[in-house]
Amino acid sequence: MVRLTTVALLLVSTAAFARPDVLISGGTIYDGSGDAPYPGWVAIEGDRIVALGKAGTAPPSAAKVIDATGKAVSPGFVNMLSWATESLIADGRGLSDITQGVTLEVMGEGNSMGPLNSAMKAQMVKDQADITYPVTWTTLGEYLTFLEKKGIAPNVASFVGATTVRVHEIGEGDVDPSPAQLAAMQKLVRQAMNEGAMGVGSSLIYAPAFFAETPELIALAKASADCGGMYISHIRNESDHIDTAIAELIEISKASGGPAEIYHLKQAGKENWGKLDAVIAQVEAARAAGQRITADMYTYTAGATGLDASMPLWVQAGGTDAWIARLKDPATRAKVASEMKKPFPGQENLLLAAGSPDKVLLIGFKNPALKKYTGMTLAQVAKLRGTSPEDTAIDLVIEDGTRVGTVYFLMDEANVARQTGLPWVAFGSDAEAPAPEGVFLLSSTHPRAYGNVSRLLGKYVREENKATLPDAIRRLTSFPATNLGITDRGLLKAGNYADVVVFDPATIIDHATYEKPQQLSTGVDQVFVNGVQVLKDGKPTGKAAGRFVKGPGAGKCAS
Repeated sequence: MVRLTTVALLLVSTAAFARPDVLISGGTIYDGSGDAPYPGWVAIEGDRIVALGKAGTAPPSAAKVIDATGKAVSPGFVNMLSWATESLIADGRGLSDITQGVTLEVMGEGNSMGPLNSAMKAQMVKDQADITYPVTWTTLGEYLTFLEKKGIAPNVASFVGATTVRVHEIGEGDVDPSPAQLAAMQKLVRQAMNEGAMGVGSSLIYAPAFFAETPELIALAKASADCGGMYISHIRNESDHIDTAIAELIEISKASGGPAEIYHLKQAGKENWGKLDAVIAQVEAARAAGQRITADMYTYTAGATGLDASMPLWVQAGGTDAWIARLKDPATRAKVASEMKKPFPGQENLLLAAGSPDKVLLIGFKNPALKKYTGMTLAQVAKLRGTSPEDTAIDLVIEDGTRVGTVYFLMDEANVARQTGLPWVAFGSDAEAPAPEGVFLLSSTHPRAYGNVSRLLGKYVREENKATLPDAIRRLTSFPATNLGITDRGLLKAGNYADVVVFDPATIIDHATYEKPQQLSTGVDQVFVNGVQVLKDGKPTGKAAGRFVKGPGAGKCAS
């Protein structure tokens, strides 16, 4: 009733939007709050929503009218874990996500595109594979501004990477920062927050991120929290020791004074599938105690990372070159191959968690000579080469000069389905935002890059009733926006930015598979970003409307 009263009051003052640019009418309004939907209309003027009305309330005359009859009208969706860092440089349309209604890409899982020093810039150029580009920025804010000026369809935001500030100050070794170095790292976090970062993000199963101990992470999270930011983490363990890893995140949140979120909540490895009840209880106990602990997830049973996640971290200390140099030493290589067959104490071994090498899919190579293996399993490549799976993985890393893009089948479908209904879980693809064309066809990808949101709304909401549509939309829109401290997006509300999606709840669906991942989703008809239509009748318009969306500390967090 409050919403409709507000609409009625707005309609009295029609002079402010006597002829709005766009009127979306005839659809069912899901405003992002989770409240019951209602038939109505949305008026857009410039980059803002200027009014909403209930069916039967006369809408203003508009320059352009979109008939949304039979469709849902909602705020644009938030991808809480995006790796569109490079894909948007190659193709600013962000097609795989825009066609699912994603209007905000949130980056920064441990590694962010700034702050950089000269050595980090050189390494970034060296690490480039299919997509190449000059590194013309230094800070995280400069990178996000670069994207906006270049021209992109979706909005962009980012956490500052805990790994990135660590490497900036102390390199990639297994060392602890001195008090002076830690203070310098905190200063980098505050500078990024002042530029508009959303908080600080970590990815603790990888080297050198794993080498950061809890007090270091608390210090960085406190620098973020003091600026209104949140701590978000690929926790230290998602399998055998998931309880202690979640406990660490909760401890960091409490000690820093800020909220925290678990990246891509999962229970990896069959022997850990029964832990979901305990995980839920652990998070909900912290929430009941007054901490704002949340999570996000992707809607698939396989993760994607690299072959580094199958090797012990001691061999990876010092960076990729040092890792490969050690693997070339016969004694070290034999030790690594032996250790890959058993659990790593306190660390993740995703080859072991997958259960067998035929559950490990190879999707991304830099070396053209190895691209023939794209789409094969580690077991298949090992058989072709006549080597063990462990030796094959080692050889591929050496020959490619990279971690090698890899999909691991790790999770239980029943757990994934159940998680989609948890009220404190948002959604993130953990993937780039590519197009099924051009440079993106040089490698494969995980189907989550093309289907994470549409799979949620089609499979888990419509077909399996694991969540209601209003609540799923809430957790794609206002819930993550509120967690990020964004006050003018995430809701269909007069005065908010006009990030708006029109989709068909009866048909929205993913088409991407592990065998053929590069297939666009269908069911999203129209997408507006900052009032500009970037998707029309399911096709990209080519308009570059995306902006750098800044966090709550922007311009307020002096270093």
